[in-house]
Amino acid sequence: MAGLMPGLMQDWPLTVDKILDHGARWHPHREVVSRSIEGPIVRTTYGAIHERAKKLSNALLAHGIRPGDRVATLAFNTARHIEAWYGVMGIGAVCHTLNPRLFAEQLVYIINHAADRILLADICAASIVEGILGQCPTIEKVVWLSDDGHKPNDLPGVAYERWIADQSAECAWGDFPENTAAGLCYTSGTTGNPKGVLYSHRSNYLHTLMSLQADVQGLSSADNVLMVVPMFHANAWGLAFSGPAVGAKLVMPGNQMDGASILELLETEQVSVSAAVPTVFQMLLQHLEKTGARLPYLKKVLIGGSACPEAIIRRFNDEYDVEVLHLWGMTEMSPVGSVGVPCATVAALPYDDQIPYRLKQGRVPLGVDMKLTDDEGKLLAHDGEKFGRLKVAGHSVAKAYFRGDGGEILDADGFFDTGDVATLDELGYMQITDRSKDVIKSGGEWISSIEIENIAAGHPKVALAAVVGLQHPKWDERPLLIVQMKPGESATKEELLHFLDGKIAKWWMPNDVAFDSVPLGATGKIDKKHIRAKYEGYRWPEAVAAE
Repeated sequence: MAGLMPGLMQDWPLTVDKILDHGARWHPHREVVSRSIEGPIVRTTYGAIHERAKKLSNALLAHGIRPGDRVATLAFNTARHIEAWYGVMGIGAVCHTLNPRLFAEQLVYIINHAADRILLADICAASIVEGILGQCPTIEKVVWLSDDGHKPNDLPGVAYERWIADQSAECAWGDFPENTAAGLCYTSGTTGNPKGVLYSHRSNYLHTLMSLQADVQGLSSADNVLMVVPMFHANAWGLAFSGPAVGAKLVMPGNQMDGASILELLETEQVSVSAAVPTVFQMLLQHLEKTGARLPYLKKVLIGGSACPEAIIRRFNDEYDVEVLHLWGMTEMSPVGSVGVPCATVAALPYDDQIPYRLKQGRVPLGVDMKLTDDEGKLLAHDGEKFGRLKVAGHSVAKAYFRGDGGEILDADGFFDTGDVATLDELGYMQITDRSKDVIKSGGEWISSIEIENIAAGHPKVALAAVVGLQHPKWDERPLLIVQMKPGESATKEELLHFLDGKIAKWWMPNDVAFDSVPLGATGKIDKKHIRAKYEGYRWPEAVAAE
C-alpha cells in the first residue's frame, strides 16, 4: 500500500532449520533419549542430532534431492527420525511422514500421489515396505533407519548409518523463502482418498512459537517431555520443534507404547510432561491400577486426538496429582487449535466446578481464530448452547490441499470448515459435540455421541466405549452403545444404562448396548466407519421382540 513506512528490522526468514540450530548452539548437551526399534535405550544430544542431520542432508544432496522433492519417512519416534526431519527440511526438500498403521493400499496411494523419491524406514516396517515397494515406481532408494547389523538383508536398501557415515557435517541450511514447503502429512481419509496437507517453514515456525505459549504447551528448558504422540500424526503436535526450541529433554518411545513401556520411561527419565491420545493414557492408568505404581515426576499430560473422558481427568488429578490439559486440532491446523488451560475465571473455581470446562476442548491461542455458523453460513452466538459448524483460520491453517485435491476449501472470509460440530461459550471455551458425519440425528434433534462415550468410559468396568447412530424406523437414527470391557470384567446392558441415567437427557439414552471390541484407527482414534459397517442393518430390541 502506497505511503506505508517499512520497519528497519532484519530480514530473518522463519525456517525450521533455525530451530535445531538454536537447540544445538544453546542446548548442545541436552539429552534426547530413544527406545530404539532394535530394543535398547539410546542417548544422544541436540548437538549430535544437529551434526548427524547435516550429514543426512549431504547424503540427500549427493543422491540428487533438490528443493521441493519429497522424501518419505515410515518410522516411529526416535532420534534418527528427528534427524531425518531436519536433514530433509534443512535443504528445502519436503519431509513426508507416512503412518505405518495404514493399510497397504492407502500407503501406496499416498506415496504415489506425493511422488516420494526416497523412503527412510524403520526396520520394524520391513514387511510393509516389502508389500508396497513394487507398486511405488517413484521410490528410487530405500534407506533403513538402522546400522548394517540390523537392516533387512533380504530387501533392497542401504543402512542409514552406512549412508551418512562418510558425509561431511558441514551443510548450508536455509537460505530460501520462509513460505517454502517443509512437510507433508495426509489426512486419515475417513471420507474418500486421503488428502495432503503441505506445511511451510513459516507455518511450522510460527506454530512452534504459538505452542510454547503458557496457555498452550508451556514447555521450558527444565522439562523432560515424553513424546508419545507419533511424529507421523499431525507433526507430533509440534513437539519435535518445540523441544529443541527451548532445550527441553525429549524422550522417544519408539514403537513400544503399552502401559508398562510408557511407565518405565516416565520413571527412569523423570518425565514431567507427556502427550498422547486418550487410549494410550487409558492403558497407562490400567497398568498403574494393576501394579500400584506411582507417578512421582509427571506434572502435566496433554491429551488430544479425541475427546478425553472425565474419568481420565479425575484419576490423573485425584490419584496422581497430574494435570490434564485437553487439546484439539487437526492435520490441517499443524495441528493445535485450542487448549484447555484454565482461564482466570475457571481457575478460581473449586476443582469439581472446573470439570465441565476441562472436558471442553479449550480456548484458542494467539494465532488461531474460530467461528460457528449454521448450514447456511450464518454466525451463531457464543452461548455454550447453540451447536454449529466449527470454522477456523490462522497462520498455520491450510488454505488448500496438495495438488488441489478437494478444490476450494475456504469460505468467503478465509475460514476452513473443520467438519466438526461444536459450541463456544461466553468464556471462549470450545466444545466438540461431534464430527458432522458422526452426530446422531434423532427425531429432528442432534445427539452428541462423544458426550455419551465419555460418560460410559467412566464406568469402572469399561475399557473403551463408542456410540454410533444407526437407522431407526421411527426416529431416523438412534444411538447404539458399544463397550469393550476391561479384562476379566463383565456387565449387563441394564447396569450400563443405569450408569448413564441422570447424566444425559432421557431421549439421548442408547436404545441398546453391544458388548464387543472397539476398533481403533491408524491414529489411535475410535474407528466409527468400521463400527457402522459392522452394525449396518442392526435390528433394535423392539423389532426383535415384535417378531
